[in-house]
Amino acid sequence: MHFTKTTGYGYDDAGREVIEKIYARIFNAEDSLVRVQFVNGTHAIATVLKALLMPGDELLAISGKPYDTLCEVIGITENKLSLKNYGVKYNQIELTEDGNFDIPKITKYIESNKVKLIHIQRSKGYALRKSLYIDDIKEVIEAIRKIDKTVYIMVDNCYGEFVEKLEPTDVGADIACGSLIKNIGGGLCQTGAYIVGKKDLIDLCAQTLTCPGIGKECGATLDQNRNILQGLFTAPAITKNALKASVFASRLLEILGFEVYPKYNEKRSDIIQAIKLNNEELLVKFIQGIQSASPVDSNVTPYPWNMPGYSDKVIMAAGTFIDGASIELSADSPIREPYVAYMQGGLTYESAKIAICVAVDKMLGDMHK
Repeated sequence: MHFTKTTGYGYDDAGREVIEKIYARIFNAEDSLVRVQFVNGTHAIATVLKALLMPGDELLAISGKPYDTLCEVIGITENKLSLKNYGVKYNQIELTEDGNFDIPKITKYIESNKVKLIHIQRSKGYALRKSLYIDDIKEVIEAIRKIDKTVYIMVDNCYGEFVEKLEPTDVGADIACGSLIKNIGGGLCQTGAYIVGKKDLIDLCAQTLTCPGIGKECGATLDQNRNILQGLFTAPAITKNALKASVFASRLLEILGFEVYPKYNEKRSDIIQAIKLNNEELLVKFIQGIQSASPVDSNVTPYPWNMPGYSDKVIMAAGTFIDGASIELSADSPIREPYVAYMQGGLTYESAKIAICVAVDKMLGDMHK
């Protein structure tokens, strides 16, 4: 009965309630909000920020500048509806040169300023840094809690689910969120995102997603419960395939003389493989090559375009069964120096391996002309 869809208001959806209990249990959290009404992971993150920050509060990002699509949400890039224009202050602390949290600087800042919410981005996003390990997140949370036990700590968990044994909420994060068309959706979820964490915070997020007084009570599941549950069931195996594909790409491109982040034999905390190409033409050819070997729309040639939420043009290969699902093999990049291809996903290792080889052939063929 939990697979039965609801429409309209979505009152008393037993499947939705069970899904949210399962998510809370998996993440060792008090509650969760798992909804198809979220349009993407950025929407879930923005919902958390809007729910927990009021005018005069301060948001502190301690893993450097957040992912591009959050810049207008925060007000780093101008938008009339940004948190900045609602009176929320923002500051950020960069990671150290070796890609770790600058704990002395973070703790000193928190001692001197009243911060309401701390933002941590687990994945590298469009940056050449290591993705943050759960042990890194645990260490910085423990250092913060020695100084401030009330500040909210949230983690953008996109691309990181099931890569390590623990999740951010296992090591003290108050709240974490991510997209259902990435790791945790197992390639079956058609849309949506999740937020997990403390019950009172989830309640605020639910009321922000819907409206005050309604919260979690509404939200039709539109025949997606089976996909959410079955996708969650297969997600660890699908994530394994994506990791294997990333390791293969890392080693192959390293042998060919390109800088890769991370290297094939380094520890990983997400499924993203960054390949520094230093050349716009090579970048475009690599991403076009991934598209040409995709199971869907292999006849389509992607080009850079003004993608909503990004300040640079973006090129994206996503020949996927679910539009834009980056747990399926995809590759993308902003068109800016040093022209880094960010590749992730792979429902099967075999198909991903073929696509990577095709992309490299396409790129190297142009190099040797």
